[in-house]
Amino acid sequence: MAETEPQAERDLRVRLLPYIVAATFFMEYLDTTIIATALPQMAQSFGVGPNELSLGMTAYMLTLAVFIPISGWVADRLGSRTVFGAAIVIFTFASILCGYSQTVFEFTAARVLQGLGGAMMVPVGRMIVVRSTSREHLMKAIATITWPAIVAPVVGPSVGGFITTYASWHWIFLMNVPFGIAAFIAVMALVNNEQGGARRPLDVLGFILSGAALTSLLYGTEIASHTGSNVLEALGFIAGGIALGWLAWRHMRRTEHPLLDFSNLGTPTYSVTVITGSLTRIGIDAVPYLMPLMFQIGFGLSAFQSGLLLLATALGNLGMKAFTTRILRRFGFRRVAVTNAAIAGCAIIACGWLTPGTPLLLTLAVVFCYGLSRSMQFTTLATLAYADISEARKGSASTLWSVAQQMTIGMGIAFGALALRIAAYVRGEAVDGSAHFVLGDFQWAFALAGLVTLISVQGYRGLARDAGNNIGGGARRAAGR
Repeated sequence: MAETEPQAERDLRVRLLPYIVAATFFMEYLDTTIIATALPQMAQSFGVGPNELSLGMTAYMLTLAVFIPISGWVADRLGSRTVFGAAIVIFTFASILCGYSQTVFEFTAARVLQGLGGAMMVPVGRMIVVRSTSREHLMKAIATITWPAIVAPVVGPSVGGFITTYASWHWIFLMNVPFGIAAFIAVMALVNNEQGGARRPLDVLGFILSGAALTSLLYGTEIASHTGSNVLEALGFIAGGIALGWLAWRHMRRTEHPLLDFSNLGTPTYSVTVITGSLTRIGIDAVPYLMPLMFQIGFGLSAFQSGLLLLATALGNLGMKAFTTRILRRFGFRRVAVTNAAIAGCAIIACGWLTPGTPLLLTLAVVFCYGLSRSMQFTTLATLAYADISEARKGSASTLWSVAQQMTIGMGIAFGALALRIAAYVRGEAVDGSAHFVLGDFQWAFALAGLVTLISVQGYRGLARDAGNNIGGGARRAAGR
């Protein structure tokens, strides 16, 4: 945009940006989860078994893992609008290819291309918002772009089940087309094509190590999430990913132009959201994996009935969105992070004590409470991350944040699966994938996920009492003194 852009037009553009980015985020996050319930119908269409088709899901996830770390470097080189717009085009075109795929190979290739678009779309979109938004409006902007990541994993299975039941699996992908076209037009009209100040050389070794580490970690978590898989094999990939991640961290700490800038972790408010926040997200993100299984295996409900119950979580997520900014302004980031993490941990444990005989209203209330606390904590972390990050470092901070978020989503699923396996093993079942889960196993799995979330409370207690006050946290409390 020209420097002579009228102030009114600039203010309108800045206000609209978070909503445009949020729409693209919802499209990407929904596609990550919506496909699960469509696998049986897709497998029948391709003439293969559902397990063969799961390769498409894995290929998408691994492509994200490889290319998310490089997204910041590409955006600095080519410009944020160029990369974000191209990512939307790639993602939308790949969605068309997915919808018209005739074989497993065609579908898998299309999902790889779609993963490439998604890997550039989410971190660069977040980068655009944090760079374009002033500190006084950052809290509201981050809350807007955070809700898709909160809601999509919950509503995805329900939406997927509805589409495959009453239409066809093809529409899961083809419905992205009008949204993608509208988003691309809006991006071209409203987003500045900002580039990084200095042209950094590509950290090739860092790209290889980080890609290998995330691929190994997420592939291990993918294996762990399947009830018929080998636990030791999954743990082997996860351990390998951790080892490669340590090598990547060591290399990037020493190189002059690292692909991922870990120096941002020296900022307390940022490091808490990445390190302690990752522990919290692992516990909270185990629930979307455990809850549908508990409703279907433990309660004997159908997939569609289970999805309807899960909508209470989505309502909690959306219901809290209207109050997050006000709550943070009233109580401040530290108090909200500590208190809400404790509430989330207790809500997760309470989910495990639901039974088929629990009154429906009480079941809905517990699931709704989990949704409220999930939304509040994720928005708090996403906003606090940029409170003390300078303008020059917002791009690198956004990239590392996206890597941590993607990693912990997969690790949350893996943790839920492993916790369920451990509970079954203690009860006397085998751990080779032939275990038959009972309701008591879910109680212990939810208890472990809740415990992990409660442990993270201590990390938030180390925050300064005025953490995030510079972006509006605790503003109303301070004004009332």
